[in-house]
This record gives sequence, structure tokens and C-alpha cells, in this order.
Amino acid sequence: MTMQTVEQAFHWEPQPKAQAIVDGLVAAFLSACPAAADLAERMRTRTGTRFRDWIDFVEAPDADGLRGRLEAAGFVLRPQPGAATRLVHEGGLFPAVLLGGGPGMRVGIKVERVEDFLAANGVSGRTEIVGEPLSRFRWARAFAAPGAELWAVERHGYQGFAPTEDDARVRLASLRHFDRLCRRERAFERDEDGFAHVHSLLDGAIADLGTDWACDVFFAAERDYWMRRNKAGRFQKFRQDALGLGWANHDHHTYRCGRAAYTLSIATLEKVGLRCRERFYAGEEAGWGAQVLEHPVTGITVFADVDLGPEEIAGDFAHQPLPRREGAGTIGLWVRLHGESMLQAGMHHLEAQFDWHALKEQLEKEGGVKTMDPFTTLPYLRQAFTEAEMWAVDERRLAGLVADGSITAAQAERFRTHGAMGSHLENLQREDGFKGFNQKGVSDIIARTNPTKAHAPVAAGA
Repeated sequence: MTMQTVEQAFHWEPQPKAQAIVDGLVAAFLSACPAAADLAERMRTRTGTRFRDWIDFVEAPDADGLRGRLEAAGFVLRPQPGAATRLVHEGGLFPAVLLGGGPGMRVGIKVERVEDFLAANGVSGRTEIVGEPLSRFRWARAFAAPGAELWAVERHGYQGFAPTEDDARVRLASLRHFDRLCRRERAFERDEDGFAHVHSLLDGAIADLGTDWACDVFFAAERDYWMRRNKAGRFQKFRQDALGLGWANHDHHTYRCGRAAYTLSIATLEKVGLRCRERFYAGEEAGWGAQVLEHPVTGITVFADVDLGPEEIAGDFAHQPLPRREGAGTIGLWVRLHGESMLQAGMHHLEAQFDWHALKEQLEKEGGVKTMDPFTTLPYLRQAFTEAEMWAVDERRLAGLVADGSITAAQAERFRTHGAMGSHLENLQREDGFKGFNQKGVSDIIARTNPTKAHAPVAAGA
């Protein structure tokens, strides 16, 4: 696939017509369901998130030309078990719209665990959960008003609406594989051995669960590992858990990869079903590139960064090994300081969807977590990192970097004393269903997170 074809295949644009239809449906629903409107307000004031970013589906009567308006705005019919009239927009980030035969509306919101949501919102004893514990699909009616119901929806690699009837042994296996992935060894003398280990764990998970479910389990474990090394992530997860939401608002997961291991990282992501989307290259001065990947069922998206030269963008750098070269750019230096994201270091950052200004204010006021200046301020996309979590650096890594001239002795001493920038939480707000990224902005923040350019005291427990 040539670069021109890649750009043409994944040219994302804002979708204001589709957003207007969805916003109108959601506004009508919230007006008819006061308990859901109250939840939306609590989401904003207690978690810095927007109700619309949690929506899994909207079900509305097929009346007043709704289907025609949806199709004109880019929605297409994609039936699933239990939802013959399910329409989705493949050019933007929108909830599925189900066309119902009755007069009422239903809205489902994404949560990590249905029982947590019901308990956190005081409705556990008044509703029944459809679906067995640990199954791929569970949902429950949380709030009801005349003509309007709010449902909490839990999914693990399943897009349908019919009960999955997963065998009890398979459901238990999902927990066992999550445990193994959470506890997996990440530090190896040779990165190749680390990748072989994670592949063996994934092979077992896929054999028991199938690729889609295994993908969901793998990234749940990845987020847990990242949170153990990121204060902002732990604090925000605590706030979202207080409403029983979890990380169901995640937008994309970002990995920093060394050149030698880049194809191994991509192969790991493809093993759990992610498919390559657009590629990024910010120019010779920036010195980095990235492959974006997305899972067609879970919706999980990954941004995989790597040092890259201008002569390498024309090839398929996700699958063709990159030759070793002297020195290290921003991405390569981070990897040499901390390890591969897929192994020792964990993700560089998790991006979730928020009310950008509300989250920035709340993180600083309630948790003392400051936000860096935004690196994207487009009308349809706003992005910013929390200040970096500073990680201690292993002495052997510093010695190797000094020995080959990648850093100076003075820089090594600063890393030794203050640590080096490790991970972030990204505050992201999308408008009009925009599904893409801002290449110029991403290049800017990569430059600003060069480990040699900022230093701060090592965080407690780093």
C-alpha cells in the first residue's frame, strides 16, 4: 500500500450533520429522563467528562424521516444479533443508532462493570442484570421515565445486543488470562524473549476466548500496568469509579517503540486483532513516525511511535524491520531510558475523552495534577498532557547511553538525580465525531517530551 493510498483510505473529517442528529436525539432523551440528566451533570462536575462520550447506543422510534436523515449524514446499516436495525457511522466516532418500533427511547452508556455502575448510583436492588458475570455482554436498565430508559452496557469484544450465553468455564478463563497478563514478566535481558513471552500468553488467551475477547482482556491489563506508574491516571480512574464508570471512555493507547523492536510491537497488536490504519510522519526535523491501529470490534485504537527517517516513510515500516542506526531521537531515547512500552515501560500515555476545560480545572484543584499547555486547539479536537510522571532510570541504562554518546555525562547526572519523563494522561476532547489526529500537534508534543529537555524531582514510588 503506497503512502498516497493510505492517506486516501483514512482521511478523517468532522461530521457536523451526524453530530447534530445524535445531539438532538440525546437532548430529547435527557429532557425525558431526569435521572439521566442528573447523571450527565454528575459526570461533568465529578469526573470532567461528557455524557455523550459515554454513549454506546441510542434507540429511537423510526419516525419523522429519522432513518433517511441518518443515512444522508453517513450512517449505514450494520445489523448485529438482537439489533436488526443498527446503524453506524464509519467515518466518525458516534454511538450506534437503533431504530425501534415503539414510541419510547433508550440510551445505553458504556461502563467497565455493570454491577459497579448500579451500586455507585444506588439502583442495585431495583433492576436485573441481563447476562452472567464475566460474560462478553451484560446490560441493565438503570433509570426509567415515561418513554425514556437509560441502560448500562458492559462489553468485552462483542457488538451485539443478544445474550452471549458464554460457558462458565470460558468466563472463568477470561479472569485467569487477565490475571496472567497483569502479572506477566516484563523485564528480560533480550527484548525478543519478552515478546515471545507475551505472545505465548496471548496464544493461550486467544485459544480460550477468541481474538476479540482476548484483545479486551489484554488492554485492560495494559491500562492497569500504566496506572501503577502514573498518578494522574490513578486519580482520574478513582473519580470515574466513584460513578461506576471505569475507563470505558478511553480513546486511544499510545506506545513508544524502539526501532529494532518496532515490527515485534506491531505483530503483538495484530495478534489480538488490531488492523493498521493511517500512518504519520512529521518531517525530517521531527524525526519520528507512527502507525495507527484499530480493532474492528472493540474499537480499541493504538498510536505506535518510533524514530523514523525521511527515506523510510515510503515503505511499510510497520512490517519491514528498521535497520539499526547511530543515535536516538525523542522516541528512541525514551525507550532506552525506560524500556519498550510493550515490555518494561508500559504505555507512554492513555488518552480518554473528556470535557477538556472541566477536567483540567478539576485535576489541579482536587488532585494537584497540572496540565501542560495544549498541543492541539482545533475547533473539532483539543489535546493536552498532564505533567509528566518522572521515573527513576536504571544505572545500566544511563551507562550505556553515555558510552555510545546518546547523552552527555551531565545529562546522565540530571537523570540520575531527578529522573526522566515517563508517562502522562492525555486530556482529549473531540467534536463532530472527528476520528483523526493532528499531525502538527502530535509532533509538537513529542518535541516537548524529549527526555533531555525537562527535569523534575522523581515522583514518590517511581
